[in-house]
Amino acid sequence: MSALAQRRPGRRARGGLLARLARTPGGVVGLVGCAVILVIALLGPLVAPYGPTELPCTPFDGPTGDFPLGCDAFAHDVLSRVLHGGRTVVLLGGLSTLLAYLIGATIGLVAGYRRGTVDAVLMRAMDVLLAFPPILLLLVLATGAGAGVAPLVAGIVIVHIPGIARVVRSATLQTAVRGYVEAAVARGERAPTVVFREILPNITNTLAADGGPRLTVSILLVAAVNFLGLGLRPPAADWALMISENRPGLTIQAWSVAAPAILIAVLTISVNLVADAAARAAGRSLDTEALRR
Repeated sequence: MSALAQRRPGRRARGGLLARLARTPGGVVGLVGCAVILVIALLGPLVAPYGPTELPCTPFDGPTGDFPLGCDAFAHDVLSRVLHGGRTVVLLGGLSTLLAYLIGATIGLVAGYRRGTVDAVLMRAMDVLLAFPPILLLLVLATGAGAGVAPLVAGIVIVHIPGIARVVRSATLQTAVRGYVEAAVARGERAPTVVFREILPNITNTLAADGGPRLTVSILLVAAVNFLGLGLRPPAADWALMISENRPGLTIQAWSVAAPAILIAVLTISVNLVADAAARAAGRSLDTEALRR
């Protein structure tokens, strides 16, 4: 069987993975939930009745016709703040996860393909990073570099890199001994070509199954750091920051806390459902590919 023919089952399996993900109940619910949150986060500011810093009402006023979710501790319209506050959680969580995969996957591919001394050095460096608890690392960065978006994203990227590198390295070690990879090496293909053309496309199922939980962790870390006041600062509109700001009025005007908390919960649950469905589908597709071979 030619190298090209050996790769085709993997490509069909990836297509099947997406199709099965859309057919599973959990996958459908998760995709719908993610879509709703994305629409709110990306389009919400366009339809918000007030700006995120406008003060159109009285602090902790209850819901009325003009203010469906009432007002918060600083006299902001809660609905407007909710519609403006999703971008930071979604975009920062997604950006940090993407950057972590770009760096961590590169490290894992290099370590898994080169092996030997290169593998040992890279993995020992990853072990050092794994020794630091995520929240502690983020707190140290926030303390040293100051509160803001850049230290927050950098901290989450550093937290994810070791785990991603380990997962990708393991998948690379398994894939590098396949016939189509050995055939590419025998043809004299350069190492970058072998890694990015032969190995990487055939470990995407693993990356898809691993990505969902990491995105969830990124979202929760963004929310946790903003909640502690070490990320974004008032008057920025952010769901986690809204929860922190309005805790004193929870028993007076619950929607000022409940609305952003519900949206964060929906986002994390939806991502987990998609990730779980992707992991199950990836496992089935890998089994099918093994049987075909």
